[in-house]
Amino acid sequence: MRPPTIRDVADRAGVSKSLVSLVLRGSDRVRPEKRHAVLAAVEELGYRPNASARSLSERRTRTVGVLLSDLRNPWFVELLDGLNSRLRDSGLHVLLADGRLSRRLGEDLTRTFTDLAVDGLVTVGTLPPSPALEAAATRIPTVVAGAREPVLPHVDVVANDDALGARLATEHLLALGHRRIAHIAGRGVVGGLRRHAFETVMREHGLARTAVVEQGDLTEEGGYRATVRLLSAPERPTAVFAFNDMACVGALSATEELGLRVPRDVSLVGYDNTYLSRLRHLWLTTVDNAGHDVGRRAAQCLLDRIADPARAAEVILAAPALEVRGTTGPPGGDPA
Repeated sequence: MRPPTIRDVADRAGVSKSLVSLVLRGSDRVRPEKRHAVLAAVEELGYRPNASARSLSERRTRTVGVLLSDLRNPWFVELLDGLNSRLRDSGLHVLLADGRLSRRLGEDLTRTFTDLAVDGLVTVGTLPPSPALEAAATRIPTVVAGAREPVLPHVDVVANDDALGARLATEHLLALGHRRIAHIAGRGVVGGLRRHAFETVMREHGLARTAVVEQGDLTEEGGYRATVRLLSAPERPTAVFAFNDMACVGALSATEELGLRVPRDVSLVGYDNTYLSRLRHLWLTTVDNAGHDVGRRAAQCLLDRIADPARAAEVILAAPALEVRGTTGPPGGDPA
């Protein structure tokens, strides 16, 4: 038996095919009784619109390409949840790609999204410079989420206020009485913002000499190695502020393997407030960088840019908050 067509719906409702199309698109130019008749016919017949035909007629695919810098980063889960929920409310579907895999294979998945004629593009996290992305952003409404780069014309940036978040973490440790504080730094603009804020706060308190920065690679292994180097120094820090929760988990492992107790001997602070930080056996003090809010705001920016591609680019920052848990306390004391 053939599936019902839009003509079948029109015949059952006693209206024209064009009016059925208006109802299915959610137009407000249809009288309530006609809308009710069409929706009742759709329900009775079990009609489902042909997505391919609708895309051709509307010149839209109702899809959004999302390119992540690294699918392994747990913070992206909350960002994607906020992004996807808002886009889904607007009838758009998400196509997801892992930028790390793309780089490893020597491909650029931005071109794939361009070939698929997506309605919009969202890059999540810090991605390396890409001529394909720059070219795509001139033709496709594009938003950068959870990062500060690339900076391109007519491309909105929605991120966390990284400088404020790093300040909250550093001031928390200072308030507990720590003076020898180290920072495991990240890369890119976001890494630079957090490092600069850390160093600024330490300098404001006259502690520039005891502010130590160790470069990490944003992974658990990177956090582990950086912490081993920090705690093996002649004058080891009493507190470590890590770039993200994954690096902080690595710092926790290194601290315990070296025979030190957290937080009595070393306090640890992460960043992102991912599910990792909330695991009871980890229970990390961390900075909540409003991932779900960043995702929803990025989705709204994309919808606004689809409606008006020529409008001026915006930088929108979500406010962070400190989540104090079990890995911070005064030097040589009990948890806060």
